[in-house]
Amino acid sequence: MVRQKPKYDLTILGHFAKDVIEIDGKSHNVLGGAVYYGGIAGSHMGLKITIITRLRKEDFQYLDVFKKNGINCFAYPSEETSGIKNIYSSKNMEIRDYEPLGFAGAFSIEDIPDINTKLFVVGPIIAGEIELDLLENLALRFKGKLALDVQGFMRGVKEDKMMYFDLTEKEKLEIISKVDFLKTDETEVKLLTKNKDLFSAGKYLKAIGPKEVLITHKGGINLITDQITSFFPWKNTSTIGRTGRGDTAFISYLGSRLTKPPIDSLLFSAALTSLKMESIGPFSLPLWQVNELIKKEYRLIKK
Repeated sequence: MVRQKPKYDLTILGHFAKDVIEIDGKSHNVLGGAVYYGGIAGSHMGLKITIITRLRKEDFQYLDVFKKNGINCFAYPSEETSGIKNIYSSKNMEIRDYEPLGFAGAFSIEDIPDINTKLFVVGPIIAGEIELDLLENLALRFKGKLALDVQGFMRGVKEDKMMYFDLTEKEKLEIISKVDFLKTDETEVKLLTKNKDLFSAGKYLKAIGPKEVLITHKGGINLITDQITSFFPWKNTSTIGRTGRGDTAFISYLGSRLTKPPIDSLLFSAALTSLKMESIGPFSLPLWQVNELIKKEYRLIKK
C-alpha cells in the first residue's frame, strides 16, 4: 500500500518566538512569529495548518498551543529560541523599536518534510532564517503555491541591534521573482522601491514576478494584482494588539484566497485583522464576528 503525503491547506515555515512587548515602559512576555499569529488565526478560520519551526528543546513545551488549536507541528531543536523585544509608545503604536532576544538559526532543505499543501508560506521573522538556496528549492517544490513575507530578508541583527537592511537590485530579483504571493509593509516597501506611493511601489514589486502583492500599513491593507489595485482600511477600536498584524493579515488573506477571489479575501483579511489588533495575542474569535464587522463597517465601502 502506497502511503499518501499529509494534506494541508497552508504550511507556514518560520521561527517560533518568545517575545516581549513593552508599552509605555510596561513589559509583557508573549509568544510570537508568523507560525504562531498566522497559524492560530488560520486554525480559527477552519483551515488545516501545519507549521515548520526551530527552537530550544527546553522550550518545546510551548508548542502545546499548536496541538490545542489542531495545528500540526514539525519542530527542530536549536541552541536558542528566537525572540524580539517590541518597544512601543501607546501614543503611536505604529512606530516601534526592536531589541534582539535570541535567534534559532537557519532552516535547511532537509528540514522541509514531504507534504501536500495548497499553499506554502515562508514567514521568517529575522534575516538568516531562510537562505536563498532554500528559497530556490521551495520555489521548485511548491511552484505556483509559494508565499513570502519579505520581512525575513530585510529585518535582522547587526552589532546586537535589530535593524532593517536594504536589498540590492540583484537580491530583490533573486528573492522576489521566486514567489507567487508577496507580503510587505510600509517601511519595507519604501526601502525596496524608494517610492512613497504604496500602489505605485506595489506595481513595481509585482512586475518582478509575484502574482499578488499585499502591503500592510497604518491605514489598512493594499492589494496589487495584474487585474486590480485595491485597499481596505482597518476598523479596529484599539491598537493594543498591533504586534502580529502583518502575520495575521497575510495568513487570513491567503487562507481566504483558497476559495474566494482577491477582493473578497482582502476585505475578509482587513476585518479579521482589525479584530485581532484589539487584544494582545493571536486572533481567536468566532468567524461570525468577522462577518458582523464587515456588515457594520464595510458595507458602504466600494470593493
